[in-house]
Amino acid sequence: MKPAFFCGAAAALLLTSATALARPFAPAGGNDDTILVKLPNQVSMTIVARDKQQLRELRNYKLDSLMVLLSGYISQAEAAGSKSSNGQVTMEFYPAKDKPSSQAAPEQVRVTVRGAQTKTDRVEVIMGKKFGVIVEDSNDGDGNDRVSVKWNSDSGNADSLKQMRRQERRERLTGSDFGVDLGLNALVNRKPYLDAVTGQEQTFDLRPFGSRYVSLNWHFWARTGKNSPLYFHLGPEVAFNNYMLEGNRRFVQGDNRLEIVRDTERSYEKSKLATTSLNLPVGATLKFRDSRGKETLRLGAGGFVGYRVASHTKLKYDQDGSTRKDKDRGSYHLEDFQYGLTGTFGIRGFDLFAKYHLNDLFKDNRGPQAQTLSFGITFSDI
Repeated sequence: MKPAFFCGAAAALLLTSATALARPFAPAGGNDDTILVKLPNQVSMTIVARDKQQLRELRNYKLDSLMVLLSGYISQAEAAGSKSSNGQVTMEFYPAKDKPSSQAAPEQVRVTVRGAQTKTDRVEVIMGKKFGVIVEDSNDGDGNDRVSVKWNSDSGNADSLKQMRRQERRERLTGSDFGVDLGLNALVNRKPYLDAVTGQEQTFDLRPFGSRYVSLNWHFWARTGKNSPLYFHLGPEVAFNNYMLEGNRRFVQGDNRLEIVRDTERSYEKSKLATTSLNLPVGATLKFRDSRGKETLRLGAGGFVGYRVASHTKLKYDQDGSTRKDKDRGSYHLEDFQYGLTGTFGIRGFDLFAKYHLNDLFKDNRGPQAQTLSFGITFSDI
């Protein structure tokens, strides 16, 4: 039972029982006589009568029995209010008609129950990771309006915009992403080649940090279920492979074979073979998340097929006090079609990739026998 509702109804009960010609409740003033009772729980009860005689007649009523009667009416009103849409209801009761033999039964009792639903208006303005304003205006049902202004913090829990994006991304079943792979190339499973001048077997090496790999990826992905960690993805990829030679060597394209020749007349600052290919990777990725939905670990595997669309060699050297750059385009007896395997590994926001070509870089008996291994860092949402 709610004290505020109980005492308000009690005042109406006492007022209507003071006289057979009861009139509506009115504030104290004019010729009215008033009794104001303040209870310990900060609830007040006001009794208004037309004259002192009506106030004296109050002692004829037994307040204990009236309170018991009123308690039943309040219970009925609260039950009806819980079924209304806004929690508010007004009910009228007529005890004197229900019990005509009673001389002290009130003529009318009106009980009003108002809903105590919390209403909150919240506005957020986020202008960056560290700056934001949250304005909250709430009415908690006790008649008090509260307005609070909070500055957004830099913590992950307070960044509601980031949480909203993470939640939206976590629930998506399909999508697309753009990514960039940056890494290095190495030639594996190499075999010695015959020098074109001496006819002897020789080896060759690549510059580790000069033989760079870059690829631009467009991924179209699909998730196997709303709460599944398994994603499938495919999409076109443009890859750029650079093979830079060590030891003052250069690539020479012959009629039937690619030769790697050591130059004794010039000193090369750079000597490389560059290729451009269009690939189609296909794979699957497992994404594991923490309790907040943030990705913690990613494991991926797949394969690719591709086609070489361009290739050229580039030499950089000094001659007669000036820097020369020679660039020659050609096929250089490279394999046009290529295929291989891919793997990825990521922790939090850091991802690594590896890409292994199953076929040789050059055509059979047209160049050195070797396969390409690319590895590095991935910048992507997949």
